[in-house]
Amino acid sequence: MKIAVVGATGMVGEVMLKVLAERNFPVTELIPVASERSVGKEIEFSGKKYKVVGLETAVSMKPEIALFSAGGDTSKEWAPKFAEAGTTVIDNSSAWRMDATKKLVVPEINANVLTKEDKIIANPNCSTIQMVMALAPLHQKYTIERVIVSTYQSITGTGVKAVQQLENEYTGTKGEMAYPYPIHRNAIPQCDVFEDNGYTKEEMKLVRETKKIMGDDSIRVTATAIRIPVVGGHSESVNIEFANDFDINQVRAILHDTPGVTVQDNTDTKTYPMPIYAEGKDDVFVGRIRRDESQPNTLNMWIVADNLRKGAATNTIQIAEYLVANGLV
Repeated sequence: MKIAVVGATGMVGEVMLKVLAERNFPVTELIPVASERSVGKEIEFSGKKYKVVGLETAVSMKPEIALFSAGGDTSKEWAPKFAEAGTTVIDNSSAWRMDATKKLVVPEINANVLTKEDKIIANPNCSTIQMVMALAPLHQKYTIERVIVSTYQSITGTGVKAVQQLENEYTGTKGEMAYPYPIHRNAIPQCDVFEDNGYTKEEMKLVRETKKIMGDDSIRVTATAIRIPVVGGHSESVNIEFANDFDINQVRAILHDTPGVTVQDNTDTKTYPMPIYAEGKDDVFVGRIRRDESQPNTLNMWIVADNLRKGAATNTIQIAEYLVANGLV
């Protein structure tokens, strides 16, 4: 099976290669793809060396699957070209997520919507993935009416430039800025650009993508997304209002039994999720599970995940695994 990784030299691309190897994905030939300036560079994967190629070359090599993490503009232009050549594209950018003709997939929740005809499949936003992993099983049981989420997002979500900015600020080195303000010892209440309604694109992704993945437009979602000087993963404070009342122990049990979710919730031992411990792991960690005492049928919880893994690379590869396992490629 020929697998192309588009954006192989980027932050998420590198994690994709790592996850493909860790999960023993059945790659017979790897096609690392990057921008012209990286063409010809060598990448090592599973003990073999592969040369980075350009997009044109990669399309002509007709991979079975192309994993895209090269930004929205590249995806818009090149995903259809791969699809026309018979390749199934799993795209990690925002380019296709809200396209009504494209599926938006978190495998544990809605992989069953996929068919052989789906040649471009959208991978959701990182902060959406970790949130819906915890919401979906609770929605099935109690019916979610409204979600209020505040995110505390890792600089790795912005990319290498942001990591470099933080490093520079630690050491007092002047350098290129990924953000309009210092990030060291700071919290920036802006992830992505502002839309006309005063919300950022990141906040509106949480609103729109949650409804699409859960297959329920009646769920009301409002979000505030904040960038903090953390490397390991994204954290979210989530307040969930249900149509029906719940038992807190049953909530814990449901989440405990959800594949891909780990409950870390013990106030006696001060056990709760933190990005420093989520880094490098594929699970979504949930804790601080407690009733909202200010109104009925409402729950508070804290959700943490490595945004480069389950929030990006791992989810993409899990979609590919599902396609292979179900004979869809």
